[in-house]
This record gives sequence, C-alpha cells and structure tokens, in this order.
Amino acid sequence: MTKRTFLITGVSSGLGRAFARGALAAGHTVVGTVRGAGDLEAFEALAPGRAHGRQLDVTDDAAVFSVVAEAERTVGPIDVLIANAGYGHEGVFEESSMAELRAQFDANVFGVAATVHAVLPGMRERRSGHVFAVSSMGGLMSVPGLSYYCASKYAVVGMMEALAKEVAGLGVRVTVIEPGSFRTAWAGRSMVRSERSIADYDELFAPIRDAREAASGNQLGDPDKAAEAVLRVLGAEKPPVHLVLGSDALRLVANGRAAVDADIEAWQELSRSTDFPDGHQIAAN
Repeated sequence: MTKRTFLITGVSSGLGRAFARGALAAGHTVVGTVRGAGDLEAFEALAPGRAHGRQLDVTDDAAVFSVVAEAERTVGPIDVLIANAGYGHEGVFEESSMAELRAQFDANVFGVAATVHAVLPGMRERRSGHVFAVSSMGGLMSVPGLSYYCASKYAVVGMMEALAKEVAGLGVRVTVIEPGSFRTAWAGRSMVRSERSIADYDELFAPIRDAREAASGNQLGDPDKAAEAVLRVLGAEKPPVHLVLGSDALRLVANGRAAVDADIEAWQELSRSTDFPDGHQIAAN
C-alpha cells in the first residue's frame, strides 16, 4: 500500500486512537489532534518521527484551519482525513437543554465540517484524497434517549453523502463510518448525560440508561478491527460511501431502514396525492 499522510482528529482514546495506531502500524504518517497538551507526548511516542501530535479543539474554526495549514506545511499534504473527534450525549429530548444540543452539534457536526473544509481544497487541487467522517449507526437509525446524538450523526451522514456526489469527479473519495457499539469509553466517561427530571419517562428510559452503563467496557466491537476495516476501504478500488461497522450496527440499521420503508409503502398513495398533475419531476441522482 502506498504510504500516506493522515490527519485524524481525536486520537487520545477510543476509535480515534485505534485508527491512528492502525495507520502507524501500516507505515503511514499520522498528524493526530488531541484536546489536552498532556496527551501530545504519549501520542508521538507511538511512532517517533511519524506520529505528529497537535493540540486542537475542533469547535474552534480558526484553530482548525490554522492547524491543518501548519501540518501541511511542516509534515506534508494530507492524503487521508479521518474526522473522528466528537462525543455522545444521552438524555430524553424533553429533559435535554438547548445549550446541550448546540454543544453536541458544535463538536459532532460543525467540527467535522470545519476539518473537511480545511483539507478539501488541497485534495481537490491534487485530484487525490480520501475523506472519512465518523458518524454512527445512530446516523441511520435512532433509539430513545439519544435524540441529540442521533440528530448530530444524521447530519454528518447527510452532509458527507452529498459531498461524496459533489467531489466524485474530482479524484476525492468520501466514506462515512457508521460504527455500532465498540469497546471504548464512549458510553462511560466520554458520555455527557442530562439530569433526569420528568417521571413520565422513567419506565421507558431508566432501563435503557442502566443497560448502557452496565455494558460500558463490554461492548461487542473491537476498535483495532475497526481500524483494519478502514485501511481495507482505503485500498479499495471502489470504496463505499457508507461503511457500517459491527454486527449490532448491521442488525439495528437494517431494522431502522425497514421501518422507514414500511411507512413509505403504507402511505405511498397519500404521498402521490400531493403532486400537481402538470408539475416537473425532480431529476434522478
């Protein structure tokens, strides 16, 4: 495999750390971003000379552009982006504040968008590059108690799916990573949880929260195998736009999409009834 320069956001732990370890083990160079200065040395020790740490808060647009420009100037052009940085928010919609929603989108959506914006001009000009954005199985289906998180991950899926069509003829590839439950700290210390306040949701949500906390650290997915899967996609002749990872994700996404298909089928007559008889059809993609 051709040796490439990666930019991976959020490499301190979890999937981001696994993606970085996998890329470094394969001989690639990785510019990895961390939130805290204390994590820089540990990351660079993974592969001295090829692991380049940068401190970055992806919710700071100006900092994102500055870090990417500096990395491309001092390390080299970014061949592969993995926009991974983000976090989970758990809470029933009615119990979760608007401030929590904005913070979730700042990290999970706008942070991804800023990072892609920063690397895309160079990739387009070189007619080469691969953009990976980490969404979730929660970007293709939803579960109670993760409404804000799922909303942010649905937004990433829609944004990147459209981008993939825009750059398809420009040599730039786009893949949305949609993982299931992996053995990371996502459901533990990395999860922001809204305070419970409305008893009407106890019966529905209390067992869900308890089960998620109990499962933390025992999830089905292996982060290192996720990194191997991403590297396989990178070398594919026709990489997917959607990369679902994990058997749990396959099952839950299929069930969620089947529910949407059932609604479309059941209500298609009503759907068609809203057309003007002389209207123009939307061009096919």
